Amino acid sequence: MEIKVIRFRFKELLAEKEFQERRVVPLAEVAEQTGIHRATLSKIANSPGYNTGTDVLDRLCIYFKCRIEQLVEHIP
Repeated sequence: MEIKVIRFRFKELLAEKEFQERRVVPLAEVAEQTGIHRATLSKIANSPGYNTGTDVLDRLCIYFKCRIEQLVEHIP
């Protein structure tokens, strides 16, 4: 059986935001601005294959001002 994974590009987008703004952006700040619990953000960042809802994806797209395909990637 072939395992398929959805890969979140959260860390890459966060690193890009930090570079653009020339500062460290803590998860607590992302949590506060998006309304997403810090633990959920940590799981998205660190747990391959983590499953989250579309509302969380929507809020992250708004926060990073990106399209969904810039946030998630399907790895067959």
